[in-house]
Amino acid sequence: MSLLASVSGIRGTIGGSSGENLTPEDIVRFTAAYATLLRERGAAQKVVVGRDGRISGPMVQAFVVQTLMSMGIDVIDLGLTTTPTVEIAVPAEKAGGGIIITASHNPRQWNALKLLNERGEFLSAERGQELLALVQEGQLNYQSVDQLGRHFLAGNYLDTHIDQILHLPHLNLKAIRDRQFHVAVDAINSSGAIAIPRLLDALGATYTVINQEVTGEFAHNPEPLPDHLVELRELVRNGSYDLGIAVDPDVDRLALVAEDGSWFGEEYTLVAAADFWLNHHPGPVVSNLSSSRALRDLAARYGQNYAASAVGEVHVVEKMKAVHAVIGGEGNGGVILPDLHYGRDALVGIAIILALLSERKTSLSDLKQTYPHYAMSKQKVDLTEDLSWNLVLSEVSTHYSRGDQQTIDGLKIDLEEGWIHLRKSNTEPILRIYTEAASQALADQLANETVQLIQSISHRSDSMSART
Repeated sequence: MSLLASVSGIRGTIGGSSGENLTPEDIVRFTAAYATLLRERGAAQKVVVGRDGRISGPMVQAFVVQTLMSMGIDVIDLGLTTTPTVEIAVPAEKAGGGIIITASHNPRQWNALKLLNERGEFLSAERGQELLALVQEGQLNYQSVDQLGRHFLAGNYLDTHIDQILHLPHLNLKAIRDRQFHVAVDAINSSGAIAIPRLLDALGATYTVINQEVTGEFAHNPEPLPDHLVELRELVRNGSYDLGIAVDPDVDRLALVAEDGSWFGEEYTLVAAADFWLNHHPGPVVSNLSSSRALRDLAARYGQNYAASAVGEVHVVEKMKAVHAVIGGEGNGGVILPDLHYGRDALVGIAIILALLSERKTSLSDLKQTYPHYAMSKQKVDLTEDLSWNLVLSEVSTHYSRGDQQTIDGLKIDLEEGWIHLRKSNTEPILRIYTEAASQALADQLANETVQLIQSISHRSDSMSART
């Protein structure tokens, strides 16, 4: 079964049986329930819709648009665009919400509906539970012919998005343009291929784009990790580029390659962005429990408070609002800047990074040397029916009882030599294991030890099932 329904939307593989994969029936059912939720809450009967470049996008979008119209909802259709662009368009249109058709970093066979509220932010857990209840009830009433929604095309919001970035405070556009950055870009055959060149043009940069054709046939695994970006790193290493830029298919995650082809690291995207912003606009910062300690250390350097949230954009945003954070995000390369909007945004991340490099007259490799050095290991274990999550939590907690432990999102264990974060994925049927330490060897050791412990629990569970 490859259909995952959560408070933030629905995600699955295309084709197969209804209720088990992402089929037209599932798309219609969730979209109609979302429209019903808007109606019941008295929200504006207008929804912004946009998609990334994956193969199934036009098909899924057609079902979403027609279902919304059948529910009496007007559709503002952005077509091929980025996730942060949809988030910006929702309040600009005074819409009741938004639907983003993207499976983010998942492979080509996946797609998803990400659901937004009237502020262009992901639904709260409470609203999401209301939506899931409507889906389960299945009592959805469609409108008569006289009350059908209308369909409007609005393809100019990417320009609006970029213009808002260019008008942010503290960005010295003249200094950025005078630096004449030469940039290599991996657009992963999706929305970044149209968005990033427009931004770089506005910032006076020259660039080479690989994987530029928007086919949805991703040239490599679309998650922007070092093993997947070999071509980009080689291009930068063998060329005269100032940096390399990689995004995921919907352009809400940003990973960087230094001028020598070395991996700057998606964990340090947020650290570098926060370095620039805190220097101009001091205040609290937020990241999730799985993000690097480097952001906490950077905040301390500026005399500012750091707070951690559960994993997931909605949780990061809630914590940012609670502590009045001036910048935040997630260690997967997701930068959230409240002065623009409360959502992960690779485009604003690019602008801030170029502003930082031009202001300090430095390179990415030299910049990274100014930050605390930590190494991370990210592993995963399949979550099978026989593997008890509660048993895993209990045994891992006992095994690492010497550490300080938090349970607001899975299990986070702070040890003298580093930390371990174990949690169930929100988007895939897996357990994620994140570790961080002062060296890669130690981070890998912590991760491998935890994976082996979980596998031993799984093997015991399998043996018990076989005996019964």
